[in-house]
Amino acid sequence: MTPSAKADARLEQSTPRTAARFTLPTVLVGVALVAMSISGTAIALPDIGRELSAAGSLLNWVVAGYNLAFAAMTLVVGAASDRAGRRRVFVIAAALFAAGFVATACAPTIQFLDIARIVSGVGGAGMMAAGGALLAHTYEGAARNRAFALMGTMAGVGIAVGPSLVGALISAVGWRGSFSVFAAVAVIITIAATRLTESRDKAAQTDWIGSTLFVVTLSAFMFSLLEGPEYGWAHPTVLVGFGIGLAAAIVFALSQRRSSAPILAPELVAHRGFMGWCLATLTTSIGFLGVLVFLPTYLQSVSGYTPIAAGFFMLLLTAPVLVAPMLAAILVNRGFSARLLILIALVLVVFGNAGLLALRPEHTMGPVVVPLLLIGIGMGTSFGITDGQAMALIPSRLVGTAAGFLNTVRGAAEALVIAVFSASLLAVLTERLDNAKHASDVSAGHLAEPGSAARNLEIDAFTGSWHFTQIGVGTLCLILTLIVTVLLFTRSTSAHEKETNASEI
Repeated sequence: MTPSAKADARLEQSTPRTAARFTLPTVLVGVALVAMSISGTAIALPDIGRELSAAGSLLNWVVAGYNLAFAAMTLVVGAASDRAGRRRVFVIAAALFAAGFVATACAPTIQFLDIARIVSGVGGAGMMAAGGALLAHTYEGAARNRAFALMGTMAGVGIAVGPSLVGALISAVGWRGSFSVFAAVAVIITIAATRLTESRDKAAQTDWIGSTLFVVTLSAFMFSLLEGPEYGWAHPTVLVGFGIGLAAAIVFALSQRRSSAPILAPELVAHRGFMGWCLATLTTSIGFLGVLVFLPTYLQSVSGYTPIAAGFFMLLLTAPVLVAPMLAAILVNRGFSARLLILIALVLVVFGNAGLLALRPEHTMGPVVVPLLLIGIGMGTSFGITDGQAMALIPSRLVGTAAGFLNTVRGAAEALVIAVFSASLLAVLTERLDNAKHASDVSAGHLAEPGSAARNLEIDAFTGSWHFTQIGVGTLCLILTLIVTVLLFTRSTSAHEKETNASEI
């Protein structure tokens, strides 16, 4: 037996009490940091764009690249952690996350920064997927529900404080300094993670062909969606990107049917209840993230907010995510129907996005206070119950794959909504301003001087494009809510699903 294997064997003999003592706080801090890096980065975009002379798709890749890597790799890393070891994957992922943020803080060009953000996204994917698998392995029953509720709460903490914290850091030490702080905390998490107990499914296999096809599929679609407004939707590069994505998706679907260890386990995809909860978290992510990423730029460029002021304004959206997860878990543990609770959350997200049509440049705060709160409450409720409810439906041997699947659905929704939201904004702006370069600058927050006629025209176009995009987001969330309702509230096809729905674990 190799020294590494002996060390793993000793770790695996540790008591559950020791595992819980170190696993829970380490995973929770990692989750909070990953969430902060998602919600806070949007505050830095205007400053990054000005310093690195970036706009359009190159600037959008700062956020989209991170989310693309997160979405594409979460499923892959989740499945791999079952075999390679969940602790080992978490440690490597945390180190990669830290390295990406160091590179981001030192980036000399926007292209370098985009690549560094992708590296951090891969690390964040590993931390979330392996962290969720570690919790699922360590806890059972009500304790598992509480652990995942705490995970949702910490994700809520990260999302809630991310914009205001990054805004404060930017005001104090600049955007580069803010990324350096994230890197330092990630190093601490990496060191702490080396003390976690190891767990794995020694019989697990890794589907490298399926993993590669999945990454290619999502990357190709994301590239085409982000570059389409600038290249033109009929440009050969964009069409080739869509073609590659479609071809890879078809081959991926076929490969999963024949693979002996598919990264999308057929029993997960075929499980009505599990898929219902996955689509629920996808819906809330779509309704939440577009606002989270693009509203800060509007606030700073149109309403004249400073980074720190914009960050605190975003608390209307993010603060409910801080408290709603634990409240939702408490309600479910006391007998309230989890399915009814998630339906209420989805309805809140739909109405909240519809309410954001009231956004006006002359009255930024008043009309959108209630819509932002509704979206935040819906997202927070989802955070508190979806993971625990979904994970309770699947066998323990698939906890890594299931955790990866859940976070991939969430991450893919976030990545794609950024791309689609960006493409929609740029398309409408280009039509109204009749200049693609001008539209790209406006979407990045680079507007004309205050009081000028050109600025008034830009603000009108920016506001109109926002309204158009929100109509699309709200409609999509409504359609998905109806689908989730059918999956969760119609009769289940298996006895196990009926038993689970009846007990509302």
